Amino acid sequence: MKTITDKARIEEIFARGTVVEVLPSKEELVKKLMSGDRIKIYIGFDPTFTALHLGGAKNIMFLEDLRALGHEVVLLFGDFTAMIGDPSDKSATRKQLTAEEVKHNMATWLEQVKPIINLTDKENPAKVLYNSEWLSKLTFADIVGIASNFTVQQMIERDMFEKRLKEGTPIHLHEFMYPLMQGYDSVAMEVDAELCGTDQIFNALAGRTLLKRLKNKDKFVIAVNLIANPKTGELMSKSNGTGVFINVSANELYGSIMALPDPMIDPLFVNCTRIRLSEKDALMAKGPRDAKAAIAFDIVKRFHGEPKAKEAENAFNDTFAKGGVPEDIQKVKLAKGEVLSEALIKGRLIPSKAEWRRLIDGGAVRTEADQKITDPNFNPAKTTILKIGKRRFVKIVI
Repeated sequence: MKTITDKARIEEIFARGTVVEVLPSKEELVKKLMSGDRIKIYIGFDPTFTALHLGGAKNIMFLEDLRALGHEVVLLFGDFTAMIGDPSDKSATRKQLTAEEVKHNMATWLEQVKPIINLTDKENPAKVLYNSEWLSKLTFADIVGIASNFTVQQMIERDMFEKRLKEGTPIHLHEFMYPLMQGYDSVAMEVDAELCGTDQIFNALAGRTLLKRLKNKDKFVIAVNLIANPKTGELMSKSNGTGVFINVSANELYGSIMALPDPMIDPLFVNCTRIRLSEKDALMAKGPRDAKAAIAFDIVKRFHGEPKAKEAENAFNDTFAKGGVPEDIQKVKLAKGEVLSEALIKGRLIPSKAEWRRLIDGGAVRTEADQKITDPNFNPAKTTILKIGKRRFVKIVI
């Protein structure tokens, strides 16, 4: 299949994806793309949560842009690696998921990504694969052979392992297996390139090592930024339950974007919209509120279509101009004896109890009657509506 080699278009794709690092080098990758050769590139997602957020969606959009140039794109769902658990940067071992939990989490993933990547193109559809197709078939002898390509010292060099060693926190043996299995994905698919977040470079390089040793083939590693608040550094994260998730209604998606702090405007514009980059300065000059509204409209349009985006924009403006409550307000069930903050964390309204206390101390939580809640242990006795910050509403259903 013939590929498009427009250098300006390639450079814009790199800019929109915010490519942080390319191994062995960006120059070699651009040269490859400019040569007319068709590359096979993939990104892997472990289904550790039921929904993707905009941080994950923007990477799929990056791949869609490359697919539109004629390259072969693969979305790999790590249904096997999710049961191992990618070592996290936290102090504890990541929870291993059961096969049932993985299946539950993946149930709607394809529907979530359809608006942002073409899976049905007649000439060059993006492909969807599952790494259980090959990882579940490996014998113990196969795994020993894969492991022989690495040393314990190489594994310990991973920053999160170094941190846990210094803290005296346990590192479980199965955690060393994760980069080996993710690395073997590159071998099984015989890819030319892997797209990953900066937190996955170690795993991607494991794949580069295995592909070279087992198939004598080189692989580009394209590391892109993680969407984060430039001021606080807070990441969009599945495991933390933070960020803007895409498996929601048009109104909720629009409202969630409008509720983000102003420093998020720039990364959202660059990574998650396809408004021309040349229009950025003029849009920012309109002020944070208008810039954020334009970004929210463009993102919602991509996932729900322009009519729904317009409805969401109007509903938002009507609601907050009149000081009202959104019609499709998010509901969180509060069981008898359950702590409100725990229910809000489970419902992805807040990331942690510490954040809940910060909101309470800052006077950012109020009842529908505009009564400030000052007690972090507050639990409503009946179904009630809470306003969190300026634009987030939640109905607590007892």
